[in-house]
Amino acid sequence: MCGLVGTVLLVVLGYFAAGLIGGAIPAGSGEMLPEQGIRIYVEDNGIHTGIVLPKHAAGQSFDDLVRADDLADPRYAGHGWLSIGWGERGFYLGTPTWSDVKPATILAAATGSDAVVMHVGHLPEPRGEPGVYPVTLSADQYRRLVTFIRASFAPGQSVQGYGPSDAFYVARGRYSAVHTCNAWTGAALRAAGVPMGAWTPFPVTVTTWL
Repeated sequence: MCGLVGTVLLVVLGYFAAGLIGGAIPAGSGEMLPEQGIRIYVEDNGIHTGIVLPKHAAGQSFDDLVRADDLADPRYAGHGWLSIGWGERGFYLGTPTWSDVKPATILAAATGSDAVVMHVGHLPEPRGEPGVYPVTLSADQYRRLVTFIRASFAPGQSVQGYGPSDAFYVARGRYSAVHTCNAWTGAALRAAGVPMGAWTPFPVTVTTWL
């Protein structure tokens, strides 16, 4: 039993060490971010990271994918910003806070799952809020970001979220210990030209670059 526990502990520590190393290796196009342009935000709740962006900018929108009727309270769709993240369905729906995290949920997600969702919230601009990091993009960079995010949505029925202002949508991809919700955030930012690590499995591996 002690040998098994020691092996598991080594695997876990090795995973975290590899994630921190992967997050520290620069990757992407190496573009310069503009001082003025379209402001987006990266949010971090300690478990999941996501991208907050205006509903309409640079000729881009999500109006055909995200609808007011998908919300428990459609009035929240009047807000001008969307918070968007990607993740494993069971882990995402079942862990809104750290107190909800269970070892069985983590293990099930880490071993791999094709049941992935987009988590979308409607909100006002989160300027100055804790755990939120501003990033400024050019119009072209913003369009690339939107293209990446839109490609992550899949056809399917939406499910109401944690509260009245958010919902979950069917997504494309496969979740695993390698391709986590935070790795998706890092990949989206790299696609837009934001300096980012090569592999960003944890929130800190994303936010360190911002």
